[in-house]
Amino acid sequence: MDLSVGLTGKVAVVTGGGGVLCAQMAKALASQGARIAVLDINEQAAQGIAAEIVTAGGDAVGLAANVVNRPSLLAAREAVLTAFGSIDILINGAGGNSPKATTSEERSFFELAQADMQFVFDLNFFGTVLPTQVFGEVMAAKGAGVVINVSSMAAFTPLTRTIAYSAAKAAVSNFTQWMAVHFAHHYSSKLRVNAIAPGFLLTEQNRFLLTDKLTGQLTPRGQKIIDATPAGRFGEADELIGAVLFLCSDASSFISGAVIPIDGAFSAYSGV
Repeated sequence: MDLSVGLTGKVAVVTGGGGVLCAQMAKALASQGARIAVLDINEQAAQGIAAEIVTAGGDAVGLAANVVNRPSLLAAREAVLTAFGSIDILINGAGGNSPKATTSEERSFFELAQADMQFVFDLNFFGTVLPTQVFGEVMAAKGAGVVINVSSMAAFTPLTRTIAYSAAKAAVSNFTQWMAVHFAHHYSSKLRVNAIAPGFLLTEQNRFLLTDKLTGQLTPRGQKIIDATPAGRFGEADELIGAVLFLCSDASSFISGAVIPIDGAFSAYSGV
């Protein structure tokens, strides 16, 4: 068995590829020889990451795609097949939360609008399911491929305030298991579906929720997270990469239906 993570010649589609975390995943896959289709609702961001990969000696295209719009995904699939001729790996990285679907001092649970919660749920859950239908169909036809979904700590135990996001990520984890079984039963055991569940990473999106903008000190919410993380720190974006490369490679050929925490033992800690 080849235990290397060499992915030379493989074609990887990365949704949400214009964002910080998924851009790093795309670049890491490219560094292992994969050809990359960077997909993002922001076409300029997608093309920018693709250009960085090309400048570094890789092979990539940047494409606009809306992960909750099937025609948009079908158009992107056609562009990927035109550019690279195949699809071997799908990273379902698009997702996120919205302040409008999050409780706060200014917005109680009873004031949350259905449309706002639906937006977050659709983005995370159907934004994972629809790309798997569209791009996974190519892999199913040839009987081999890898799908990696992005779950969350909120899927294990719901986080306070994030009602729709927590529910959607729990659904992503459940879908990961369901899809792994469905692919193996109906198409091929060489079609594998897994997920990573990142712990708390300090990103530009959440930095000032977890640290004070002026002092850099932890906010009360940030302190709670550190206190509940045995590693005693926030994670770094590049600490997701090892698991992603492993799950994409033949080194994980008997792993499917798994949701792997990358969280400094946050999900393992009872608080005692």
